[in-house]
Amino acid sequence: MSEVKTVAGRGLPLRGDDIDTDRIIPARFLRCITFDGLGEQVFADDRTQTKGQHPFDQPQYQGAEVLVVNRNFGCGSSREHAPQAIARWGIKALIGESFAEIFFGNCVAMGVPCVTASAEVVKTLQDRIAANPQQSLTLDLDTLTVTCGDYSAPVTLASGPRQMFLEGNWDACGQLVAQATAIQTTAANLPYMAWGPA
Repeated sequence: MSEVKTVAGRGLPLRGDDIDTDRIIPARFLRCITFDGLGEQVFADDRTQTKGQHPFDQPQYQGAEVLVVNRNFGCGSSREHAPQAIARWGIKALIGESFAEIFFGNCVAMGVPCVTASAEVVKTLQDRIAANPQQSLTLDLDTLTVTCGDYSAPVTLASGPRQMFLEGNWDACGQLVAQATAIQTTAANLPYMAWGPA
């Protein structure tokens, strides 16, 4: 498990409200056995329709690590393939006006922070990134700020998820594995966990 205190990298502006998980990763890709290769298919249908004009296809955004979105991002079904596809494309953090609750939870479980900001801040960030795609953004979870060049603005993250990132305990499965011995000891002392003849 690792702490996530800051995420720095180039940004990618993805404009539009209510972008759902079926657009993020179409249903036909849910049949995969692992999440490997999902990054290549992120926004597959949108990218086909826009014929190379989708932000995830444009050369100036290749290698971006901070995705800046609008309202209600990740709505729709609860498929964890959606944040997996985004992360496997290379995104390490999201900044948006709001996120669907299950999408947000899936991102936290993967160590990918989703912070919110006002519509004005999001638009400013998207515009600044579009004007200078090589400029780096820094998301600071300790101070709850985002910095883009000489522009700095507040962001919001609920105290629970924020502490999970700052303390490095966002990985519930990792915590269970790390505490395997203590779990076995506790289980051995529980009377209802004793196996044998009645």
